[in-house]
Amino acid sequence: MTKALDTSHLWMPFTANRQFKEKPRLMVSAAGMYYTTDDGRKILDGTAGLWCVNAGHCHPKIVEAVQKQVAVMDFAPTFQMGHPKAFEAAAALAEIAPDGMNRVFFCNDGSEGVDTALKIALAYHRARGNAGRTRLVGRERAYHGVGFGGIAVGGIAANRKQFGPGLAATDHIRHPLNLEKNAYSRGLPVNGAEMADELEQRLLALHDPSSVAAVILEPLQGSTGVIVPPAGYLEKIRAICDRHGILLIFDEVITAFGRLGTAFGADYFKVKPDMIVCAKGLTNATVPMGAVIVKQAIHDTLMEAAPADSIEFFHGYTYSGHPVAAAAAIATLEVYKEEQLFERAAAISPYFEDAAHSLKGLPLVKDIRNLGLVCGIELEGISGKPGARAYDLFNQAFWDKGLLIRTTADVVALSPPLIINKAQIDQMFSSIADLLKSIK
Repeated sequence: MTKALDTSHLWMPFTANRQFKEKPRLMVSAAGMYYTTDDGRKILDGTAGLWCVNAGHCHPKIVEAVQKQVAVMDFAPTFQMGHPKAFEAAAALAEIAPDGMNRVFFCNDGSEGVDTALKIALAYHRARGNAGRTRLVGRERAYHGVGFGGIAVGGIAANRKQFGPGLAATDHIRHPLNLEKNAYSRGLPVNGAEMADELEQRLLALHDPSSVAAVILEPLQGSTGVIVPPAGYLEKIRAICDRHGILLIFDEVITAFGRLGTAFGADYFKVKPDMIVCAKGLTNATVPMGAVIVKQAIHDTLMEAAPADSIEFFHGYTYSGHPVAAAAAIATLEVYKEEQLFERAAAISPYFEDAAHSLKGLPLVKDIRNLGLVCGIELEGISGKPGARAYDLFNQAFWDKGLLIRTTADVVALSPPLIINKAQIDQMFSSIADLLKSIK
């Protein structure tokens, strides 16, 4: 860079700020599968930015849509008025959603989406005369964003411990990761569907089903280090919720828009929730946007319960359905369809799986788990230094191999853009293999 950058003023999110600022990793441009750093190096993006740039960086069609929209109208509120792009984006999203899920509430990211979905669940039960249904159930090691609702139903301790007791009336079922029985599973683990039974046998027995409003799950737990559900697990959760009148929310901020080779994780697993939270790939991360896709029956219950000419749901954000974000969403969904990126991801996933499992047997590898274009490589940690092993690998990958990976604790997570080709998959995993072999 021609001018020294002052990094002191920015308080960076989810970052060891002091450590980063000693040797910053700075990207200055991006295109397709690659970032370019401030010192001119190309970095292969093994994480789609942050699980979100599914169509590759700076896709021309999406860039053009954003440029056109911001020149025509930069902003219009969606409180008591509207603009065409918001309605068009909602219709485009409803078109690819599971049948019957055709009502869309826009927000700005996944965290807001989760809080929105939880509030819809509470409001829905109250509208039906079941105001006693206030309990919300999440899962251990779950990530549902950083709002107070999201961290309450989330199950990553580090995201909660600085902030006190948080939202009351929440509980958690165990996550289904079991390395003793399912290590090195390819795709869905065979063992563990019975883990779903504790929702009914433990939590509902403890709290009374009539007190529970909703269960929220990631179909595949991503940010915690890639936990893939056992075959049949989500079907059992759906059946339990149905038996007891509990809403099921899928947090698909990561799994939506082709990550598993389908429009939504709900499609891949053939399990229909009552609500889907999505974000990230909705706009290819070009402009922040999130959404909650809701079954029409839930929406209609709230409409019909409210007096005529009154606000039916007291919730929203200044930037809900922002014109520029809506334009980005419309263009992104068109790109996915025109370039058949979901189908492309499904077709290349077996090659990705084989490449991932080629790391089995290398030094310090404890487990490899994968589904679609997602892979988690769990490493043996350094005693007394949790996460240090994977962080060292992350640093070496960036500086020595020109590769961007993501780490959570001692798990390396990979989730490349859906446009990745076989040569780039080979480069990604051979680079990781070289680094693992070099560990002393």
